[in-house]
Amino acid sequence: MIASATKRIAMSAIIWTSSILLTILLFLVMLALRAITFPFDRKRKIQHAQCFWWSEVVIRINPYWNVAVEGLDNIDKDRTYVVVANHQSMADIVMLFQTSMQFKWIAKDSLFQVPFLGWCMSLAKHIRLKRSNLSSIRKAYREASIWIDKGMSVTFFPEGTRSETGNLGTFRNGAFKLALKKKVAVLPIAIQGTGGAIPKGKWIFNTSSTIRMTVLPALEPDDFQGDVRLLMDTAREAIRKAL
Repeated sequence: MIASATKRIAMSAIIWTSSILLTILLFLVMLALRAITFPFDRKRKIQHAQCFWWSEVVIRINPYWNVAVEGLDNIDKDRTYVVVANHQSMADIVMLFQTSMQFKWIAKDSLFQVPFLGWCMSLAKHIRLKRSNLSSIRKAYREASIWIDKGMSVTFFPEGTRSETGNLGTFRNGAFKLALKKKVAVLPIAIQGTGGAIPKGKWIFNTSSTIRMTVLPALEPDDFQGDVRLLMDTAREAIRKAL
């Protein structure tokens, strides 16, 4: 038992240290590429794409994570989407990069303050949002609208915050209003198992986690005739069934 506990502590220390070093490397690569590509990469696609290899390596170095990704054929890389996913932990961010999609997050402002991780988000021009701040919420949705006009998908966690229980929470309607206004499809993504993938309040990985991400068929705006509630409920039900 003691040997097993010591092994878990040592392995957890290696995982966290490696992940931090990878994130520092990611920031340095993104910064260097920004200096080179700033005249022509206005959408920061090259910076964003660096997160794909970062995600892959973070998953591979963690022996406690068993990851499966399904439904990637539901993504048309030539289309612009409002992406909606359920939210259980920070591991959801790692998983969503497994889609290899170009998108902008709408993320809480405090994440942008995290050294290296937040700086990477700023370099990729993701969208800041201060919760319970009406002017910040309006600004975030204006930015999201502008990105969609430029042909860039935008990703939301419509529950608004991480689920504490693992159960799917109530959705907020902002992402769905935006999709109908801009006449772009909603792409639902169900993520299961990330709630236990990163130990909450702890740093030691005690158990293996099976993580499954399922990209579901897109919901076309013309099928909902401007009915925000119907679109929102349909997306939520699709995600609920996939969990």
